[in-house]
Amino acid sequence: KDYQVSIEFIGENTTDLVECQKVKDEFLQLIERMGASSMKQTVSLDLSHIGLSINAELAYKHLVELARKANQYEITLMISMEESSKTSDILDIYKKVASQFSNVGITLQVHLYRTEEDIQQLIQYPGKVRLVKGAFQEPIDVALQRSEALNERYLLFAEQLINANHPISIATHDDVLIQEMEQRQYFNQSNVEIEMLYGIRPDLIHQLKAKGCRCKVYLTYGSEWYLYLCHRLAEYPENLFLAIADIINPSIVTRSEGY
Repeated sequence: KDYQVSIEFIGENTTDLVECQKVKDEFLQLIERMGASSMKQTVSLDLSHIGLSINAELAYKHLVELARKANQYEITLMISMEESSKTSDILDIYKKVASQFSNVGITLQVHLYRTEEDIQQLIQYPGKVRLVKGAFQEPIDVALQRSEALNERYLLFAEQLINANHPISIATHDDVLIQEMEQRQYFNQSNVEIEMLYGIRPDLIHQLKAKGCRCKVYLTYGSEWYLYLCHRLAEYPENLFLAIADIINPSIVTRSEGY
C-alpha cells in the first residue's frame, strides 16, 4: 500500500521499423491506461526498444511522443541504461528531451568510469537520476569491476545528487549499501526514493516503508522476460538465491554482504 510503481514493457535492441512503432504504440497505450486510472507513476523503457538500434533520430522522435503524452498525465518516463557502447547516444537523446520535458529521467551505471563526469552534467537537467550498479559486463578500461570500491563509488554519486537537491532513485538490493545510506540518513531527504524489483527482497522494502522511506516497486511485462532475468542476475547474482529463499522460507536466509 502507498508504494510508488515503475512499469516497463520489457525489450531491447529492436531492429525492425514496424516493430519499433508497435512498441512505441504499446507504451502510449500503457501511459493512456495509467492516466485514465489517475496513476501518476513511472514508465521505464530502453531506447533501443523504441528505435535506437535503427538510428538515434527515430529513438528521439518516439521518446518525444511518449514524453508529451506522459506529461499530460503527470507520469514520469525513466530511461534505462544499456551497454556502454550506447551510453553517449542515450545521454545525448536524454539531454535533448529533458530540455523540453521535466518528467523524463535517466539511469546511470555507477560502475562506468565515465559516470563521474556524466553526473556533473546531468545535475544541470531537471529529470530524476536512477542510480544502478550496472548490469552489463564491460572491459576493465571502461568499468570498475565488482569490489568494495563500487559501493564507495555508489555512495559518492548518491551524496553528490542529494547535496545538489536533485531527485534521485536509489535502485539496489544490497543490504550493506542500504544500511550505510540509512546511517547517513539519505532516505530522510525529500528528493530520495529507493527502488526495488517486484518479488525480490519484499521483506526489506517493507521494512524501509515502515520506517517512512519513499519506496518504489519496479514491475515488468512482455514476452522478453528473459532479458529482465539475465540483467538482474548480472547486476546482483544473489537476487536469484534471495527470491527462491523468500518463497521457501524467508526466516532461514543468511544474506551475504555486498556481492
